[in-house]
Amino acid sequence: MEADFESLMEAGLQASRRDDVDAALQSWRSAAGANPRSALPHFLIGAEFAQARRLAEAEAAFANAVVLAPEFEAARYQLGLLQFTSGRAAVALVTWEPLFGLPETHPLRSFVLGFSALARDEFDTALRHFHAGIDANAINPPMNEDVERVIAAITVLRAGRFGDGGLASDSSVKTVAEDAHVLLAAYRQNSIH
Repeated sequence: MEADFESLMEAGLQASRRDDVDAALQSWRSAAGANPRSALPHFLIGAEFAQARRLAEAEAAFANAVVLAPEFEAARYQLGLLQFTSGRAAVALVTWEPLFGLPETHPLRSFVLGFSALARDEFDTALRHFHAGIDANAINPPMNEDVERVIAAITVLRAGRFGDGGLASDSSVKTVAEDAHVLLAAYRQNSIH
């Protein structure tokens, strides 16, 4: 049974590398059936759905991973991030609660503190935490890239202007925020100083 699980997990990874979403999902669903106690297939299903922008399905898969393995920090972080990006900051903060207790040097602690500050429009504090998380994160570079996009979106939101001196429109701010995988526009104050 363990050999089946491992081969299904590997088949899913290979399919994902080929951008064959359906094959990857089928392999990981089969792996979840082969080892119902493992959170990893659900986490990878969530990541695949998130990559495909199927966010409701991604959230459900990450939630399954967290239910199976509450200590799975990356799954908890991703679940909260999807909740935050869908405009449910309070729910995300509850999901992230265990991550706030991580050691001060842990990147996920810094990232969730950054999002917590962002939800309160405390941009300087958010930026400080995001930068600390990036500096501390040597294990997951793609996570840093996402947070760097968030930092760029905050910069645009704080400035309220683009290089031509014109005010940023709601649609242009939304585009920047969507590129960052975080809908920061939902947390924008009416006037940003």
